[in-house]
Amino acid sequence: MSSLVKRLVDIVVSGSLLLIASPLMLLTALAIYLCIGRPVLFRQTRPGYKGEPFELLKFRTMNAARDAQGSLLPDAERLTPIGRWLRQLSIDELPQLWNVFRGDMSLVGPRPLLMQYMDRYTAEQSRRHDVKPGITGWAQVNGRNAVTWTERFALDIWYVDHGNLFLDIRILFQTLWRVAKRSGISQQGHATMPEFSGSERSKS
Repeated sequence: MSSLVKRLVDIVVSGSLLLIASPLMLLTALAIYLCIGRPVLFRQTRPGYKGEPFELLKFRTMNAARDAQGSLLPDAERLTPIGRWLRQLSIDELPQLWNVFRGDMSLVGPRPLLMQYMDRYTAEQSRRHDVKPGITGWAQVNGRNAVTWTERFALDIWYVDHGNLFLDIRILFQTLWRVAKRSGISQQGHATMPEFSGSERSKS
């Protein structure tokens, strides 16, 4: 698929959705402010195209609870009731439409993971950065966070090799179905997925 066509689609669709979803986003921000407090947005540096860092935006879903030693509690324990609801409906992802409009992300592509994972990838796994990260992707419609890391990376690389406009449209419609079903949101005992510690090849 032409990168110019993909970028044009990203701009038109993300811009339109930002306008349409703006009332919902304002109400969500107010609800987070009242239930969790400030800030209402979660900002974190993530690797983008070719591994270049960018600031990812999401609605905040967790509190800042800490243990007796002052360390943050595990994500699953800090996830708030309103945060769980926002994640089930994927409303927490809406601010990433701004990331797409700016060009940090695409509507469809491998999900941007954590910066500290970068040196844990094998050469093959690193290929997921050969395209822009997406709000949704092939891995998200084939298990979301319920798949293993090995399966997730294999799905990401498959998309890198086979991505096209018609596949993107298919993924977007399948994403809507997944959100409606609220499936694959997390793995047992985790807010999303367990930490990726790297494969044996990446450690050698």
